Amino acid sequence: MENKKDFTHFNEQGRAKMVSVSDKPVNLRTATAAARVILNSETFSLIVSGGIKKGDVLTVAQIAGIMGAKKTPELIPMCHPVAISGADINLRLDEARLSVLISATVSCEGKTGVEMEALTAACVAALTVYDMCKAVQKDILISDICLLSKTGGVHGDFVREENI
Repeated sequence: MENKKDFTHFNEQGRAKMVSVSDKPVNLRTATAAARVILNSETFSLIVSGGIKKGDVLTVAQIAGIMGAKKTPELIPMCHPVAISGADINLRLDEARLSVLISATVSCEGKTGVEMEALTAACVAALTVYDMCKAVQKDILISDICLLSKTGGVHGDFVREENI
């Protein structure tokens, strides 16, 4: 098990700190994250038919995901403000699993990565699907929140091997 000295977000007294990225080079960084919203057949059908009273679920969730990416440092205490250069949120209906599969890709040219922005975007989009559908279904499940891939930075690239 790692101790506090192995984590960069602790100071000499063992208290939380925001890591300095001053010495890191600026380079292109991307990250893609995912989330899944699992629904019942009635709710899924209402999304497909446009019958959710609050409006177009997928469009509203897509916009909310972009807003989530932009607001990430306001929500995650140790997350650096990053000037993101792009945010692409994709929502796909998965009829076989009665779910909405969300993919969020965020990019920037900076000194730190955008994994948290991509994860936040996917989560906010999923929460928006939940909010838009909660009047119809109370037991909606949000699952499979994960980082799918990232590029750039000193730790190199990452690609999740298993599918969600």
